Amino acid sequence: MTEARGSAGPNGATHAGHAPGTPCWVSLMVHGLTATQEFYGALFGWEFRPGPQQLGPYVRAVLDGREVAGIGQLPPDRHLPIAWTPYLASNDVDQTADTVRLCGGTVGVGPLDAGEAGRMAICSDPSGAVFGIWQTPAHRGTPITGVPGTPAWNDLLTFESVNVAKFYATVFAYEEEPEVSADSDHVTLRVEGRPVAGIHGMGHALPRDRGPHWMTYFEVADPDAMVDRVVGLGGHVLKPAQDGEHGRVATVSDPEGARFSLIRTR
Repeated sequence: MTEARGSAGPNGATHAGHAPGTPCWVSLMVHGLTATQEFYGALFGWEFRPGPQQLGPYVRAVLDGREVAGIGQLPPDRHLPIAWTPYLASNDVDQTADTVRLCGGTVGVGPLDAGEAGRMAICSDPSGAVFGIWQTPAHRGTPITGVPGTPAWNDLLTFESVNVAKFYATVFAYEEEPEVSADSDHVTLRVEGRPVAGIHGMGHALPRDRGPHWMTYFEVADPDAMVDRVVGLGGHVLKPAQDGEHGRVATVSDPEGARFSLIRTR
């Protein structure tokens, strides 16, 4: 994971554009938009500005004047799992959405235009994990990484990695780097040689209440202190901070149940 934090960062943020398949944006759909802004504003220091309204009320989170994420409001009658969703770059959303369908995935929303920001679709892979596709003429996704409060990485947590990795490799032409052993089922997805995302096969250890899902990691300076802050703001701790291969990581959820990880990368 840390290899991706070179000049490009795991989200390709310093590039003028995004190579197809590169995670370029993260977005969260919630029921309480105002309360969610208050939570993440206090947690990460985000400010907010209006965004495209094609999916209803939507704001872009801003850090030091630059956009880092999006938060939208679900219709009252939509009872969907609340989750952070990564958007993967595409040069042609319509064509990519067709490929998703041909490979056994589902296109749930779009493709549709998001104002002048670009064109998008929301899909799910054959295991049910939700992700977005983004084509942009103007809004280039997350423009900064590597500082506290910005997306640092995205992992797919699923039952097994091999077949799901084939789906993503077919749709986005990823290079796959498998790490399968008796105690590990992991595939790193690469774009132009750069690691951009990971797939973890968890088998029966996958949380039953969530099923396969993408996990977004946000860079922080002190995961332990941030865990305390999450709790103080009404969130929950799912995994306390601990040292791992790529840094110190904690997994938490916001007051509506959206899960995310806090990481201080090495």
